[in-house]
Amino acid sequence: MLYLVATPIGNLADITFRAVETLRNVDRIYCEDTRRTRILLDHYNIQKPLESYHHHSDYKIGAITNMLKSGQSVAYVSDAGTPGLADPGGKLVAAARAAGLPVVPIPGPSAVTTLLSVSGMYANQYFFAGYVPTKKGRQTFVKSLLTATVPTVFFETAPRFLKLLGEIETLGGAERRLVVGRELTKQFEEIRNGTVVDLKTHFTNDKPRGELVIILTSMGTKEYS
Repeated sequence: MLYLVATPIGNLADITFRAVETLRNVDRIYCEDTRRTRILLDHYNIQKPLESYHHHSDYKIGAITNMLKSGQSVAYVSDAGTPGLADPGGKLVAAARAAGLPVVPIPGPSAVTTLLSVSGMYANQYFFAGYVPTKKGRQTFVKSLLTATVPTVFFETAPRFLKLLGEIETLGGAERRLVVGRELTKQFEEIRNGTVVDLKTHFTNDKPRGELVIILTSMGTKEYS
């Protein structure tokens, strides 16, 4: 059995009882970064074999599949949140399903839905765009954000965030509203809502850190009043 287990996006208390029990009962755990996952396992006194499986680990898929075929149970977790979104979990799931092996989701935290829930906008429809490209395709990506007909959720790293705001402004989106979340669920959580110009002013004076979750409103996005 392959389990896709959602883990906290920051606060270690944000994990379900089912997720903890699953991690305690499987034969082996695969993760993106063993250093990060080890912190979670140690916090809950979970002692299981732990091995990395990341974007450059395709060569491990055969071994993991054989392990599952032999009757062992395996859990896969991403660095944070629900696996299979912007991480290599999807390839592992596809291989397991192709081999006729059962895959079980263990739901839980998600940075995307966490920020949407406090955005104050109608979120009955949205588009998840993943990470902003670092170089190739970046301008095309930003243009697609500005032409979207529903709110778009995406990730960007702090060092490139001000550059992103400048690109949105240059391409005609200076007055578009964004919701920005950083350090979500952690001690220094910050959630800001404003236009591109507003956010440029704030984050120029208070440099962001870490990875940011961002929602860019579409032209027709409605906000609760």
